[in-house]
Amino acid sequence: MTIARLQSDFELLDDWEDRYRYIIELGRGLPPFPDALKTDATKVRGCTSQVWLVSEARPTDNGAGPILHFTGDSDAHIVRGLIAILFALYQDRPAREILALEPETVFAAFGLKEHLTPQRSNGLASMVARIRADASAALA
Repeated sequence: MTIARLQSDFELLDDWEDRYRYIIELGRGLPPFPDALKTDATKVRGCTSQVWLVSEARPTDNGAGPILHFTGDSDAHIVRGLIAILFALYQDRPAREILALEPETVFAAFGLKEHLTPQRSNGLASMVARIRADASAALA
């Protein structure tokens, strides 16, 4: 799923109840996350819900640096959907590109800032911070 496709789908949904259902549906499409990976080391701090995120840096031959592949899960349906949106934005991109992306533009286009609770917004920011930290670590 691409960000452009997500944005197009969002524009078709006028009501925020429908958009919330769509976000939840996106979360249902995430690949299964093994219980063995639900550890303290993979837990994202700063989220009200339980959120786990694992990144894998994969080398490239083109000199662009490593690309990052993510897996994740949450115990909250809406947060699983937010993870899916983040993966559409960041999945399998070079670490340098991840660090250069400004996710706030995407979140604003979706209207997420206005329609997420402050706790969910803080959790989303924590997930972005974790992804960016993993990208920085991959470049080190």
